[in-house]
Amino acid sequence: MSADRRLYVGPSLRRLRRDHGLTQADMAADLEVSPSYIALLERNHRPLSAEMLLRLAQTYKFDMSALAGKEGSDHAARLQGVLKDPMFADIDLQPLETADVATNFPGITDAFLRLYTAYREEQLALADRGAEAGAAGDSSDDPPDPVAESRRFLAARRNSFPTLDDAAERLAESVARHDSLSGYLQARHSLKVRRLPANVMVGSVRRLDRHRRAILLADSLDTASQTFQLALQLAYLELRPEIDAALGTTKFDTEGGERLTRRALASYAAAAILMPYSAFAKAVEAKRYDVEALGRQFGASFEQTAHRLTTLQKPGQERVPFFFIRVDPAGNVSKRLDGAGFPFARHGGGCPLWTVHQAFRTPRQIVTQWLELPDGQKFFSIARTVTAGGGGFGAQSVERAIALGCAEEHASSLIYTQDRSAFGPETATPIGVTCRLCHRTECTARSAPPIGRQILSDDIRRTSEPFGFSDA
Repeated sequence: MSADRRLYVGPSLRRLRRDHGLTQADMAADLEVSPSYIALLERNHRPLSAEMLLRLAQTYKFDMSALAGKEGSDHAARLQGVLKDPMFADIDLQPLETADVATNFPGITDAFLRLYTAYREEQLALADRGAEAGAAGDSSDDPPDPVAESRRFLAARRNSFPTLDDAAERLAESVARHDSLSGYLQARHSLKVRRLPANVMVGSVRRLDRHRRAILLADSLDTASQTFQLALQLAYLELRPEIDAALGTTKFDTEGGERLTRRALASYAAAAILMPYSAFAKAVEAKRYDVEALGRQFGASFEQTAHRLTTLQKPGQERVPFFFIRVDPAGNVSKRLDGAGFPFARHGGGCPLWTVHQAFRTPRQIVTQWLELPDGQKFFSIARTVTAGGGGFGAQSVERAIALGCAEEHASSLIYTQDRSAFGPETATPIGVTCRLCHRTECTARSAPPIGRQILSDDIRRTSEPFGFSDA
């Protein structure tokens, strides 16, 4: 570090201190300085000297570049992302000014980001309540929905948790030194891995047997599922503080909502252990987002890989933003993640013209489709069936279809759109969010009339569509 370079690393220093479970007084004692000096460093009121940087590295055994190289870049990237919200469109916000705020006022930046996240959660909650009221009248007396709570939490954060990604990546490096997850669990936690028949597991696919020091897995699980369950158990064993930090101070209306969210974060961490952010982000570009090829490289299933693709929004290292949905043959949505601005139907069925509902006709085959919404937005989607629940003759399994998609401007990055001469956005299928919110007059697949439109009489003329309604 040159003598004339003033290094401000307040947020990184605070994160380092918290990762080690230290108070400012504890760190000051370790470094033989005053607590007030540590406080000044963390608030960026004092630059970090080369001597202090070296002392930190020697005391806490870390790579100096991990602290000196960030200089608030994570905060700046997150702040820049938030300031792209349309509500700020009329304000001239320069990237340099944003970086200055993030670097010099980390506390204010944290407060603003926390406030914006709360605002996004409330927006999504209002949208849910509005949709419920429109579909079923006054829903003010309806009980809270834990699934909707969990989905709002993830959507408000675009299903991206950089702290979990960082911690999981470090853990993955430790696992790699033991060749396998089972080897690491044996060496680090004295836990053996045992695979047992489904009838012995009595309805469980994974169980931690503390008495026998073993992790029990149902042998009906395929290899990718067994590996994921081991990574999930490891996340619960070692990443609980990071999962708690990701939950933050969020107040859930239901205990079920908090448990579902905690489970979602643990699954996020497990996927990040199996598909570490840096390696995975590099691989997606090399393989042009080929989900099957990526799954083979990282030993993950098609669904696990597709799900992981929705999380690649780490500030400063963003990749294509995707949306993800999983449905059963009846059209019930069991998982929904949006990082691409796709307007999912929050209640009721989706559009039957979307091929995710037709993927069951061609099991295990990827079906591609361009989509066009009534407002003109275009998206590209791939859909394929997946099986969960086990394998082997007589084993109970559930077949579902998943769809992964992105906005038109990102579609060229995907291997699935390489032949745009024969299959481009001009071939997009006109779809709606859901029938009740779709005002397309010519749709023979419609199951319900749109809200607010006058139904036409059919005593003289019957339209070819199930519901004739006025075009004004």
